[in-house]
Amino acid sequence: MAIRYKNNTKLKTTEGKRYFINSVYPDIPYGESDTYLITSVGERYDILAQQFYGNSNLWWVIAVANDSKKDGLVVEPGIQLRIPADIDEIVQNYETLNANR
Repeated sequence: MAIRYKNNTKLKTTEGKRYFINSVYPDIPYGESDTYLITSVGERYDILAQQFYGNSNLWWVIAVANDSKKDGLVVEPGIQLRIPADIDEIVQNYETLNANR
C-alpha cells in the first residue's frame, strides 16, 4: 500500500546519476470520522501510522494532513494532530497523481 517511491519515475542525468522525480501529495479533506489527538514527547509519524493504519509507510498521510514542514518523523509534543480516517481514498488519490510522472 502506497510506498512513496513505488510509482515515481526513475531518471538518469547525462553523467549517469540516478534520481527520482518528487512525489505529489493529494489534498486530504477533513472527514467526520477523522481522529484528533494531542501529541506526547517522542511520538513519531511512522509509529502513529502503524497504530492507526497498520502500516508505518503511510506516515506521510498524517504529515500531509497536518501541513508538516519538518523533514523528520518526530512530532512536536503538545500539538493537535488530525489522523484522517478515509485512508483508502487518500492512497488511491496519491497513486493516481503519481502513476504517470
